[in-house]
Amino acid sequence: MKFEHAGALASQHIKGLIDESVIVLDSPVDEDQIQPASIDLRLGSVAYRVRSSFLPGKGRSVEQCLEHMAMHEIDLRDGAVLEKSCVYIVLLQESLKLPENLAAAGNPKSSTGRLDVFTRLITDNGTEFEQVPAGYQGKLYAEIAPLTFSVLVRRGSRLSQLRIRSGESTIGNAAHYQLQQQERLVDLDLSAQEVRNGVPVSVDLAGDPDTGLIGFRAKRHSSVIDVDKSSAHAVKDFWEPLYAHSNQLILDPGEFYILVSKEAVHVPFDYAAEMVPYDTLVGEFRVHYAGFFDPGFGAAQAGGQGSRAVLEVRSFDVPFLLEHGQNVGRLVYETMLETPDRIYGQGVPSNYQAQGLKLSKHFCMD
Repeated sequence: MKFEHAGALASQHIKGLIDESVIVLDSPVDEDQIQPASIDLRLGSVAYRVRSSFLPGKGRSVEQCLEHMAMHEIDLRDGAVLEKSCVYIVLLQESLKLPENLAAAGNPKSSTGRLDVFTRLITDNGTEFEQVPAGYQGKLYAEIAPLTFSVLVRRGSRLSQLRIRSGESTIGNAAHYQLQQQERLVDLDLSAQEVRNGVPVSVDLAGDPDTGLIGFRAKRHSSVIDVDKSSAHAVKDFWEPLYAHSNQLILDPGEFYILVSKEAVHVPFDYAAEMVPYDTLVGEFRVHYAGFFDPGFGAAQAGGQGSRAVLEVRSFDVPFLLEHGQNVGRLVYETMLETPDRIYGQGVPSNYQAQGLKLSKHFCMD
């Protein structure tokens, strides 16, 4: 499959890559596995508990590294618990035979990031996490490190996703500003100087006008979360609510927070976006684990008018003071090769379209 233009591949292209065995599947594709601008990746049957995170580096496969890094194997076929503060490697059910004109990148799914499960894609001979070089032919692995909650997973669980690109799809500063003016990507009046390396996103610490709720802080000692079950866990057992106080919040090192953007976010149908997860220019904290935003997110035509970006926040090293309206990250937009035949929130089941402050789909308020 050849493409004349640069851009992220849409859902119809991904289907074509499966048909042409560019994306190779160990088992038939799930009906809802293909997203507007990505494909969900499914865990295989075995997890390897390893001593530490690693990258294979040039000339080595992940399998070769596991020969001396793996501590023991865990059978996932009937489900198994991945303990928090431990690192695991799992061979995925999808592998690739990319042509030289296609590269790819991985990212945690939204629900994964909101559980503080640190998940990264690894390839054979890889020198970077989450990056699949053009022309790569080989297996894909997930590194999984639950940081706050232990999680129950099984063969077929989906923790991450893959976006495939032809050429350089990210748009430049001028194009970001023009698109912001035309489409109002974030609900702010921005100057051209403010739109650099993406459009800025700030944090809402004023809270819900009725309740004052601004977010949640994860409880350190809680039960196991089944990643495949929706609305199965009580919020109160896992989260402490946070309420507005002087429009400020001090982030404590080692704690995990769910907050929300002050602005509504919009991704036009012909674009995809990604949140920059860690920007030292705005502070020593990470603001997002699951960075992919699909075409149609927040679009009024797809029922998403007013959609906020949920922020998965963890401070590093020192306490850090956040204030209402403070910039905490940037959304970087990229062009799609074509308008997807599946739009987020429009023909694609969505847990987070038209969202405000919202925990992952696994929790219910009862």
